[in-house]
Amino acid sequence: MNDLPPELSALLDAQGADATRAHRVLGALSNGAWWSPRELVRATAVAHRVTAGVLDALGADLERFAASGGEERVRLVRPAPYAEAFDRPRPADAWAPLMEAHPRAAEELRRLVAEAPPSRTDLDHVAATARTALRRGVFLADRFDLSGRRLLCVGDHDLTSLATLLVQPDAEAVVVDVDERMLAYIDAAADRLGLAIRCHFAALRLGLPPSVVGACDVVFTDPPYTPEGVELFVRRGLEGMADPRRGRVAVAYGVSETTPALAAKTQARLARMDLLFEAVHPDFNRYEGAEAIGAAGDLYVLRPLSRAPAGQGGEAARIYSQGGNAKEAAAKRAELAELAGSPALPEPGSDGGPGTVVGDWPAAEDAAGVRRVRLGTWMSGPVEAGDAVVNLTGGWEALLGRALLAAGGGGVRAVVPSSAPQVRDEAGQRALAALLGPGVRVRFRRGGPGSRLVVVEAFPSPVGAGAGPTERLRARVRERAHGPLPRVLREAVIAVAAEEGHSVNKRTARGLVARAAPWTAGHTLLDLPEHRFADLDQAAERITAELSEAAPVE
Repeated sequence: MNDLPPELSALLDAQGADATRAHRVLGALSNGAWWSPRELVRATAVAHRVTAGVLDALGADLERFAASGGEERVRLVRPAPYAEAFDRPRPADAWAPLMEAHPRAAEELRRLVAEAPPSRTDLDHVAATARTALRRGVFLADRFDLSGRRLLCVGDHDLTSLATLLVQPDAEAVVVDVDERMLAYIDAAADRLGLAIRCHFAALRLGLPPSVVGACDVVFTDPPYTPEGVELFVRRGLEGMADPRRGRVAVAYGVSETTPALAAKTQARLARMDLLFEAVHPDFNRYEGAEAIGAAGDLYVLRPLSRAPAGQGGEAARIYSQGGNAKEAAAKRAELAELAGSPALPEPGSDGGPGTVVGDWPAAEDAAGVRRVRLGTWMSGPVEAGDAVVNLTGGWEALLGRALLAAGGGGVRAVVPSSAPQVRDEAGQRALAALLGPGVRVRFRRGGPGSRLVVVEAFPSPVGAGAGPTERLRARVRERAHGPLPRVLREAVIAVAAEEGHSVNKRTARGLVARAAPWTAGHTLLDLPEHRFADLDQAAERITAELSEAAPVE
């Protein structure tokens, strides 16, 4: 086309061989229809910045108007010459034939994606399309032998676990996520569809749940797109593999073509972890949003070259670009220091103040006689701490209930932002109390006038002999939050049965637990999704009902 607007000719010349991205935008416009810039981005997988540059360069060849709602729409005044020059056939979707072989899975995924919980910006969520979920499923089932094997999804906002097992029903999947809504949604969908998916709660900065470590064969993750986020999620995936050298890690990752240095930084981190880039599939993933990166992302297939990834992951990483975990949103140390010594929380080490501080607590740095414990240590195993305070600011508030349970029935305080859902209203406070169970007394104390922090106090409230066996069983189980849940539940059943005058051996207790709560396998209370705590309490009722029907020991 010889009569391009001068500005457009200059733009294409400046882009050189990479001008094919601008060609995509011009080819889409050449159909003569009205487009919004967002629609152009999603149709072409060209970043918004590049698309906007093409539109500006078209000058008088482009007609614009503001549609209802204020969104701009554009179309070419003379589309025919642009169609002749730029409307070229695009390569067919290589995975389309495999996707067409699964119409029932496609229909189910359209419904599942449409009804899924909305994205959370604080977790850098951007929803993938239902077609992308299916494409991921057919890719994983085609590329890997998943029959009888286990897929680990490190985060699963896009329902890749469900998509893969809809395509490969004889596989298994394990989902690890911090988003309770997604865990409940995936659990319910898997139960309805008869798919072998097990969901675990985890704050990935602290590590994987114990039963997930070394238990899986292939990993998929669509992590936060910060270099730190990609590294951390991939590292957790590697930790979850039985033998990393025999498996692969598939990573959805996207950046704008205008920021190649960011992609290079991320890839360098992965290379330092002894990971080979076995394949890169461009624009494999499409999203409902993320126009800054063209509403698209690549798919990396990484091959580990050693059993353990090089380097270290840590709880100090700031992996998200927005919200409480973002680099710019870490809790202010001055506000924490001001809280210590207030009526809500005496100074650590002082008379009446906590003797153990968990996590980052600046006021305790120079306090004599104060024990300091890392948050990861607190969550990974029982800590003899006496009266402790746990700092859950800076993006850790999702751990509140479990951090209190980790005290093992001892007294503990936790500091969280006042915006945390477990403390900001009565509904959240009731849900927290239900999670902690009948053996804990909870009190909420604001840090002071104008403070954005709340101190949550949890102290033992012994369940007396007059309480029913169900309440005593619920309380006993919560006293050992770090232990394997089936074993903890079994031993609590034996103890409560003895209190009721029944003799129950391990074999009988194992049968009671297996019938009432088969889903507890592989869990501790600390990685049990929140929606399962209600199921646990219902299982306690069923178990004690069976015990009441047994004849007491004479």
